[in-house]
Amino acid sequence: MRSSASQPLLKAALWDMDGTIVDTEPYWIEAEHALVAAHGGQWSHAQAMQLVGQSLVFSAGILQQAGVKLESREIIDTLTAQVISKVRTSVPWRPGARELLDQLHEAGVRCALVTMSEAPLAREIVASLPKPYFEFLVTGDTVTNGKPHPEAYLKAVALLQQEDPDLSIHECVALEDSAPGVAAAMASGVMTVAIPHIVPLPDDPARATWHSLEGRTVADLQELVVRRIEFPAGDFGLEEAAVRSHSLD
Repeated sequence: MRSSASQPLLKAALWDMDGTIVDTEPYWIEAEHALVAAHGGQWSHAQAMQLVGQSLVFSAGILQQAGVKLESREIIDTLTAQVISKVRTSVPWRPGARELLDQLHEAGVRCALVTMSEAPLAREIVASLPKPYFEFLVTGDTVTNGKPHPEAYLKAVALLQQEDPDLSIHECVALEDSAPGVAAAMASGVMTVAIPHIVPLPDDPARATWHSLEGRTVADLQELVVRRIEFPAGDFGLEEAAVRSHSLD
């Protein structure tokens, strides 16, 4: 995208996956129910809601507390395999996500996937898209700290800066649906758009809130970059310097 000298540029969009691009949360919840039941326990809706947007390691710990007698790695692999199986039958796209991805691609805005799902599922979803929209994937198995920690978003911005050292965090926008994801994006300093889905999110003047991606355009994201000064800067947790010094190891 082009911009005048007085107007900041939208250079990159950082996308959450589950609940933002695809409505896979019901698949995860079904897998959780089945796993807990197989170990003689019960899994409530409230318990399932605790895991929305969280890292799989965190989720595995909660499932162990619910009586699942497996190691964390076994739990993650079992859940992921079940969700992949469902996705291979039907990819539940969220309204407007693919259309906005296509617009960004046509406009030359770089896109990265920032998800707490692990690489096998993320690759499955990406392979279902008609074009190579994502430059790279930051997945839950490539970071030490999952959302709501900002590590995944800091890593994504640092990777973008490898190809474009002049890229500023203020030229990036994150799209998220869950409380942990929104918290992670905001703590990184990236302008954040919340698109609440499974779990309601409280209003927050430090971010944008859209009810859906349907009908949204590149121009809408560009406007947020331009208007970023209107959002309370104090609510963004890390300075741009922290991004530039972030290790990719």
